[in-house]
Amino acid sequence: MITTVILNVSPGAASFAAPDTSREDRLRVARGEVPLVAADQVNLLLFLSYDRDNDVCSEAIKSLRQLPETVALKVAGSAETSTKVIELLARLYYDMPDLTTRLVAHPQIDVQTMSFLALKGVAGAASALKEMVPEDEAVLEEMETEEIETEGEEEAEPENEEYQSKYQMAQSLGVSEKIKMALTGDKEWRSILVKDPNKLVCGSVIKNPRISDGEILNLVKAGVQSDEIMRLICANKEWTKNYQIRKALAENNKTPLPNALHYISTLTEKDLATLAKSKNVSNVISTQARRILLQVQKHR
Repeated sequence: MITTVILNVSPGAASFAAPDTSREDRLRVARGEVPLVAADQVNLLLFLSYDRDNDVCSEAIKSLRQLPETVALKVAGSAETSTKVIELLARLYYDMPDLTTRLVAHPQIDVQTMSFLALKGVAGAASALKEMVPEDEAVLEEMETEEIETEGEEEAEPENEEYQSKYQMAQSLGVSEKIKMALTGDKEWRSILVKDPNKLVCGSVIKNPRISDGEILNLVKAGVQSDEIMRLICANKEWTKNYQIRKALAENNKTPLPNALHYISTLTEKDLATLAKSKNVSNVISTQARRILLQVQKHR
C-alpha cells in the first residue's frame, strides 16, 4: 500500500519540488548547496530521496545522514514537523541525546517511532510508549527483552553495530520503501535486502548502480535461491564477462539451464574437469562438461 505524505515547505523552497525543476537544481538541493531554512532543507531532502534519478536520490540520502546537529535540533523542536520527518530523524540520529529528548516529547511522534526509540534505550521513550499504548505492556516487555539480546550481539561483534541498526530499520519498512533503499542503499543495505522474500525488493538490489562484481560473485557462490536474482544476473552482459562469475553461475543449480550450458562452453579445461566430476550439479551440467572436455582433448 502506498501512503501519501504531505511535506510543507515555503513558497521559495516549493519551486525546487516542482515537476519541471531541472536535474541540476535538484542535485544542488540534494547536495545541500542551496541555502534553506532548516525545515525546508529537511523536507526537500526527504522529498528528493524518492527522486527517480538515482544520483539525486543518492545525494539526498547522503545529505540526510550528514545533517548538521543544529539543523536536526531545529526541525525536531518545531511542532509543525511532520510525523514522517520525526520518524526519519529518530532512525538516523537515535544516538543524539539532545535530539531524542525533543523527539520523545514531540506531538507528532507516532507509536511506531516511539517503539523504535524505546528499543534503542532512549531516555523517556519506554514510559512515553506506555502512556500511548497502556494496554499493550506485554508488547513492551517483549521489546525490552529483544533489546537485551541485541546488546549482547553488539558486544560480541561491535563492528556490526551499524548493520544491526539497519537490519532493525528494514523490519519496519514498507515494500515501496525497501525497494527505494535497495536501489540506492550502501553495501550493508544491499546485503540485508537481497535476502528479502519479496522478489521486487531483492531484485531491486541487483539493479543498484553501486553493486560490485565482488558482491555479485559472492551472491552466486552463496547459492542464492531467488530465481529473479539469477535471471537478472544472467541478463547483465557486463557481469557475465567476468570469468569467475560465469564459472560460479555454471556451478549454481539455480542458473537457468540454457545460460548454464552456455557458460560451461567458456570454461578452462581444468574447471571443466572439476565440473565433470562434481556431485553438486545436475547430471545435465556434468555430462555437458565431460562432453566438451572430451572434444577439447580430442582436438589437441
